[in-house]
Amino acid sequence: MNQYLVAKQADFVKIIDFFKKDIASLRTGRANPAILDGVQVEAYGAKTLLNGLASINVPEARSIVITPWDKNITKDIEKAIVAANLGLAITNEGDKIRAIISPLTEENRRELVKKLNEKMEAVRISLRQARDEIKEAIEKAFKNKDISEDNKFRFIKELDEEISKQNDKIKEIRDKKEEEIMTI
Repeated sequence: MNQYLVAKQADFVKIIDFFKKDIASLRTGRANPAILDGVQVEAYGAKTLLNGLASINVPEARSIVITPWDKNITKDIEKAIVAANLGLAITNEGDKIRAIISPLTEENRRELVKKLNEKMEAVRISLRQARDEIKEAIEKAFKNKDISEDNKFRFIKELDEEISKQNDKIKEIRDKKEEEIMTI
């Protein structure tokens, strides 16, 4: 593998990891604590991520239990989850909050798949940008006579093969998530 591709390999890993994390917050028919990852709670005079203020458990397939470490902020947590508009039915049980995942309608599922496809396209754009940067570096090296014309074409071919592999990974991850969303 060429040095230009090796230098950007970490970027490919970051792009794929970002995509996995980004789509983890998309709702499926099952309870998933990752849906609450982006929820910020106004507590103690600052906005803090929910997972920094409470433990989050999934006792059954359709509910999530949020147990605050400080019972005084239960109302603040409830308010933040409602404000996040995640489509959850929230019940404050005093010392903990139960979030019930309502079953998705066909329309909701199609909307989520549409969001999933938008997120995938954004990640593919990032991948193309990384590809363009590598290609520019190869072209520059050829122009500066650091590499031969044969190496230039070989490096670009390797780059295209690697990008194709990365796109296949992204599509595979997307297909798996779509299956989760569409499963009733």
